[in-house]
Amino acid sequence: MTTGRQLKSTLTSDGTLTLALEEKEFPAPTGNQVLVKMEAAPINPSDLALMITGVDLENADYSPGKIVAQMDPRMAATQAARHDKPQTVGNEGAGTVIAAGDGEMAQALMGQRVSCVPGHAYGEYALADAMMCLPLGDHSAEEGASSFVNPLTALGFVETAKREGHDAIIHAAAASNLGQMLNRICQEDGMGLVNIVRKQEQVDLLKGIGASQVVNSSEDDFEKQLASAISDTGAYLGYDPIGGGKTTDTCLRAMERVAASKMTEYSRYGSNQAKKMYIYGRLDLSPTILTPSYGFGWTVSGWLLTPFLGSCDMETMMRLRQRVQQGLTTTFASSYKERVGLEEMLTKDAIMDYAQMKTGEKYLVTPHG
Repeated sequence: MTTGRQLKSTLTSDGTLTLALEEKEFPAPTGNQVLVKMEAAPINPSDLALMITGVDLENADYSPGKIVAQMDPRMAATQAARHDKPQTVGNEGAGTVIAAGDGEMAQALMGQRVSCVPGHAYGEYALADAMMCLPLGDHSAEEGASSFVNPLTALGFVETAKREGHDAIIHAAAASNLGQMLNRICQEDGMGLVNIVRKQEQVDLLKGIGASQVVNSSEDDFEKQLASAISDTGAYLGYDPIGGGKTTDTCLRAMERVAASKMTEYSRYGSNQAKKMYIYGRLDLSPTILTPSYGFGWTVSGWLLTPFLGSCDMETMMRLRQRVQQGLTTTFASSYKERVGLEEMLTKDAIMDYAQMKTGEKYLVTPHG
């Protein structure tokens, strides 16, 4: 039995959210399980959703290794299923396998540095499925810490587009770490890509890594520029991590603007061009606004990594994993603004900073310092 600290998130029915480091006993791994001594774990938006969504961080109670904060009652009510049930936090990370079950895959990883997706990476140790571990070879834990969520999401976007018969896509909030990976993948695969950003420096950033289509939503003629980029690429499929507001609506409207311009006869029902937007995040928690501006040939759907991976056969999974492994320091390289220990990640200064999810300012947790 191995003992170590683990971050847990607990929400009560009155809306009190507690983030606390707790001592936990990790059982010996069995079957194809491995026990990983965690060395690095990124703080992703998907982790923050469980940690702090709807919480008043400014007025929270901070003590060493613990935060107690109040959640908006409306938000708390929508999460009744987790009331009084502590949740472990940290989707992915990397470390060294210090114990392994008797399964062949697990035994093969003994002593190796791996990346993994245990769902409780913000701890000193983590039990992980050997099938979901990626051997890092000579790569450091920091280089491999973000090798699952963002790389496989970006690859999943392109794979989904290909499955659905598209050769170009739109991506919003495109200057993110994931967005930069997606640009490199699309260039490698010959997939057209329209990037939507909101600042000129983000335009410059993406242009600097070879992006050919970047539009700035802060400019007065944004929608005209977006339509022009869609016309140039034929992008009628998009991915929106913002979720709330009008981003998805704007993309659909621009798609229809292009499709309608190619119609030879008017139709009150709009164009026959199929238009689709996937929402894969909630950077904006407000309602998603859709307007009657693009006929009836449109679809809005959700996209999540886990169901996508579940739809992949073994050959596809191995192909994607191998591609990530080969491109850890190039196509799938990640950068971090700060590195924090388990206790430091729960200080007010740190959490108020990384909670803003600013482009290029991701934090990396180093559980053992």
